[in-house]
Amino acid sequence: MLEVIVEPNARSGADNMAMDESLLVSAIDKKTQTLRLYRWEEPTVSLGYFQKDDDPVLTGRFAGLPSVRRLSGGGALLHDRELTYSIALPDGHPLADAPTELYDQVHAALVALLNSLGAPAHVRGEKFNEPEPFLCFGRGDPRDIVLSGFKIVGSAQRRRKGAILQHGALLLERSPHAPEFPGLFDLAPETRQDDQPLMHAIATALQQIPALGQS
Repeated sequence: MLEVIVEPNARSGADNMAMDESLLVSAIDKKTQTLRLYRWEEPTVSLGYFQKDDDPVLTGRFAGLPSVRRLSGGGALLHDRELTYSIALPDGHPLADAPTELYDQVHAALVALLNSLGAPAHVRGEKFNEPEPFLCFGRGDPRDIVLSGFKIVGSAQRRRKGAILQHGALLLERSPHAPEFPGLFDLAPETRQDDQPLMHAIATALQQIPALGQS
């Protein structure tokens, strides 16, 4: 059975990443299945698993901001004015055994939710053929969710002993630390609402993925 956690309070970056790792460990050791929605208590940079922690962008542009390392790969994320989800599934789960299908189903559910709120978001469907910048939201993957040409949702995965952790961010508004990336409320102001109702709406949308709650 899928356990759903909607965090009532924002956490530090270190706490958020530790919590996600604990859910992956639980999926490995106890075969648990968990969906978690959460926020960040202050602007925080999370580095992809293989990124260098002495990158000039981190030590220059984002100097003074806390940083953490994610379990998943990809580019760095500036977690500010966003909502984040994570899904941890055990070895043998249909979507743990089909990681690209997990991406596709989660993003399809999020697109449907955003469309229902009045935001004409869609899956990108093509890849950027350009050098990859430091920040994830400057990169282009076919599975990104875009709105008015801007990426507003990106996800990444980590596999361990057959289990899988997928987490991703829905950007709500421009951060003063990265104003080049507008969010959902900037691009579709009519969708603006408080964090908790939107987190619960996301949780409900993801719970409706038919394969997600399967053993």
